[in-house]
Amino acid sequence: MHNTLEQVFGYPQFRPGQEKAISAVLAGRSAAAIFPTGSGKSLCYQLSAVLLPHLTLVVSPLLALMQDQLEFLQRHGIAAGSIDSVQSRDDASDVMARARSGELKILMVSVERLKNERFRNFLQQIPISLLVVDEAHCISEWGHNFRPDYLKLPDYQRQFNIPQVLLLTATATPKVIADMQAKFAIAPEDVVTTGFYRPNLNLWVEPVRGQDKRRRLVEWMGQRPDQPGIVYVTLQKTAEHIAEHLQRNGIQAEAYHAGLPHDQREAIQKRFMGGQSNCIVATIAFGMGIDKSDIRNVVHFDLPKSIENYSQEIGRAGRDGQPSDCLVLANRDSLNVLENFVYGDTPELDGIRHVLDELQAGAPEGQWEFLLGPLADQSNIRQLPLKTLLVQLELRGLIAPRYAYYAEYRFKYLEEPEALLTRFEGERRDFVAAIIQTSKRARAWATVNFDLLYEHYQAPRERVVKALDYFQEKGLVELESKQMTEVYSVLQRNIDSIALSQELHGYFTRHEHTEIARIHAMLDLFSTDRCLGYRLAGYFGDHDAPRQCGHCSVCHGQVARLPEPPALPPLVDKNFEALCGEFIHRHEQHTGQVPSAERVTRFLCGISVPLFTKLKVRAIAGYAVLEDYPYAQVRAWAEKHLVG
Repeated sequence: MHNTLEQVFGYPQFRPGQEKAISAVLAGRSAAAIFPTGSGKSLCYQLSAVLLPHLTLVVSPLLALMQDQLEFLQRHGIAAGSIDSVQSRDDASDVMARARSGELKILMVSVERLKNERFRNFLQQIPISLLVVDEAHCISEWGHNFRPDYLKLPDYQRQFNIPQVLLLTATATPKVIADMQAKFAIAPEDVVTTGFYRPNLNLWVEPVRGQDKRRRLVEWMGQRPDQPGIVYVTLQKTAEHIAEHLQRNGIQAEAYHAGLPHDQREAIQKRFMGGQSNCIVATIAFGMGIDKSDIRNVVHFDLPKSIENYSQEIGRAGRDGQPSDCLVLANRDSLNVLENFVYGDTPELDGIRHVLDELQAGAPEGQWEFLLGPLADQSNIRQLPLKTLLVQLELRGLIAPRYAYYAEYRFKYLEEPEALLTRFEGERRDFVAAIIQTSKRARAWATVNFDLLYEHYQAPRERVVKALDYFQEKGLVELESKQMTEVYSVLQRNIDSIALSQELHGYFTRHEHTEIARIHAMLDLFSTDRCLGYRLAGYFGDHDAPRQCGHCSVCHGQVARLPEPPALPPLVDKNFEALCGEFIHRHEQHTGQVPSAERVTRFLCGISVPLFTKLKVRAIAGYAVLEDYPYAQVRAWAEKHLVG
């Protein structure tokens, strides 16, 4: 173990916790490594993988994390590969062939890849020594960033006969750790935590009124002109506005968020990593997998989503061990924005019922096929909660995923069809001619007709898709595939959909309460009169941190009394008919029903759900007019008027 550390990785000694976690894995036991951001969790699986006999399968939630880690492994001469959605079919096949032959030591995939029937069959044919779950807190419904597909990982471990698991995370509360431990049967002594206290991070919470935040940010950044820093905001438009505001005030800054094109995001990240750009104003899309050790400064312009998010985001500062400043410009103004994200993810009862009815319609054939987008539209459930709902149905043994396929393929000829044909001979030429003849061409794009090809030429779908991929690879066509169709087996035919929809709605409502409580726990932390470093470490179950760190705002005598948001006119004075009349009318026209109080509240608070796109609600007077009011208050007001 020590020889490998030095010879392969070039490190003279282990960091705290690493040796204990690796020893457990090499002794054949499952383990969990819960270390702060930047303290070497990845080495625990990388070194283990070198010494284990078979493949190590790593499940990671983010492509960026995978790419960084693959580059690191390749630099150290470790055979590693990944299968991801941006790869060509040939590249993926090549990685699978290397894994099959035993050449590959590490294979990295997203959790969604494990739903693919072809990939699952492949995994069942090869010996796997270790399953690694990166960002393992995603498995717990009590954790932040909960990912529904992660719940199925214990089942996958059994299906693929993987003898042991290594869980990695930087942010797990005692409750989440207990959940992770129970799901994977990890012995308490093999849960390795190294403490959450970071002595080099100076934690400052400043109470600042909404209208004063920009001025204070410019002042703060101006005092640190050449220090690499990240400013975190909640919304994409805020990222753009704040970056512009800093530039107008002579501070070079760039906005980064998920709404930007992929190549633009990559370029911004490269400039920041390379030191050509010092300040990034970002939504939480930025930072995962950022391995820049000299970030000196992290500012939360808006409140983070939770204590876990806060911990993860400040954890990107000072990874080199040098002192770094973390500032929260705190008030309660944006509290409703955070809460509204949560409320928007709770499906309505009749939406859940709609999904169950669709499932039962497929039950007689024993197979349920659907497109996620249209199902989200019809049930009026956002896509992420819809995925959570599907996983809940799987865990209850009602459905099982079989495979997914693209319903529609279309292509644009980059050379004339006649010229394309001359490249092939014999049977292959006839096959290509059949594709050309049956594909309906409208202006530039031709749409593939799989049914006709099968009916007249016995051409199976897989062969047609393979040919299209080949044409694209050779630069003969531009290919587009869309509308991913999900196919599930229906395992139980007779379900009581009324009782089950109520039970599932109860599950989502409990989750909503947990998330709202998480936001309020964060406010309590920021307004504490006890040392911030001690309180933060205690939240994660680390009671060894100093009771007074000496380098936080509380230790400096500044207890944050968070200013209340500006007072709002009472709802009782508002005219319900004037605010909602047009929406209710349009809703009745479109659906034949009066909207529920829940739906009216979402309209008034500006919370988007799939139906609202169809109704074009953004153009209706009254949309988002009460977004500054607490959701529960607006709902109570709407209920009263709708009943009345």
